[in-house]
Amino acid sequence: MNIHEYQAKGLLSRYGVATPRGAVAYTPEEAADQAELLGGSVWVVKAQIHAGGRGKAGGVKVVKSIAEVRRSALAMLGTTLVTPQTGPAGREVKRLYVEEGLEIARELYVGMLVDRVSARVTVIASTEGGMEIEEVARDAPEKILQISIDPVSGLQAFHARRIAFALGLGGQHVSQMVAVLGGMYRAFVELDASTIEVNPLVITGNGKLVALDAKMSFDANALFRHTEVEDLRDESEENPVERMAARQELSYVKLDGNIGCLVNGAGLAMATMDIIKLYGAEPANFLDVGGGATKERVTAAFKIILSDPSVEAILVNIFGGIMRCDVIAEGVVTAAREVSLQMPLVVRLEGTNVALGKKILAESGLAVIAADNLADAAEKVVRAVKEAR
Repeated sequence: MNIHEYQAKGLLSRYGVATPRGAVAYTPEEAADQAELLGGSVWVVKAQIHAGGRGKAGGVKVVKSIAEVRRSALAMLGTTLVTPQTGPAGREVKRLYVEEGLEIARELYVGMLVDRVSARVTVIASTEGGMEIEEVARDAPEKILQISIDPVSGLQAFHARRIAFALGLGGQHVSQMVAVLGGMYRAFVELDASTIEVNPLVITGNGKLVALDAKMSFDANALFRHTEVEDLRDESEENPVERMAARQELSYVKLDGNIGCLVNGAGLAMATMDIIKLYGAEPANFLDVGGGATKERVTAAFKIILSDPSVEAILVNIFGGIMRCDVIAEGVVTAAREVSLQMPLVVRLEGTNVALGKKILAESGLAVIAADNLADAAEKVVRAVKEAR
């Protein structure tokens, strides 16, 4: 689960990470009022969307009058920002963050994520603050420092000092970096975060380390432990179909292809998508109904796939272990009848109660294309799409 910049800063400040003063606004008038309350002569108006690259898309404006705050807010609210992280559809700006302007002497990058190779929280730091870390990794990988943290001991002061020295910091900035990284690490572990990114972490004109921007995302499986984090969810920033799937306890991710996939098991779902591509087509989604799905959940999964207008055919690939093939078959038949399915449907069943599952499909009266194995299923669904055009 992702949250907005101002929410991330609010959480990090609770852990001792310095952030600029600011306030959220939903209208140009609120933005102007918040700027007046903050005081000063320079403010930053920031669009709040769940994506990076806002500045390059016109979503961050430095202004020097209350009138400019109002004009910038009016120009941003209701517009659609398109950044490399939003995709071509972009994201509508529905809220803003008005922040005090700071004098910036230097920009750095620090972040934390779970590294699947080391199976540890890894700290990433770079002198190239303000740049997309992916660009730095591609163009100047030598400027990125990574340190894996032993979960037994946690992040220690010497880790932070090593990073500070690598970034060319000295004096008071070293102790400040210890505090910043220590706070980030505590927030990461205690809140079950999956990533924290501070870009840039700036040195201000008066020598303070301040998180000028911040992103946080969280492990959705741990949200039951953190109601204060779950309350920060902005559903308007999430794919509505993915939200619907989550309510049905389905793992669904929208993709850009035209063949809908209904599979049980994440590994099998990945293999199914791969083999669809191997046979020359593109999967429209990742969808894992899990090992204990009911007929109702399978029906819901089928309807979710069909809600995507780009889907031209459906491939059901089930290997029944815990998941029974007859349950899948009943769900498929129910859903297909309810929506009056008109597109090609290829089904490959194997495992527990497979004979009963195939019998249910055969007697359903549906135009089901049976497949003997995964390769056969992929070949048939791709061919069916081509023939239907």
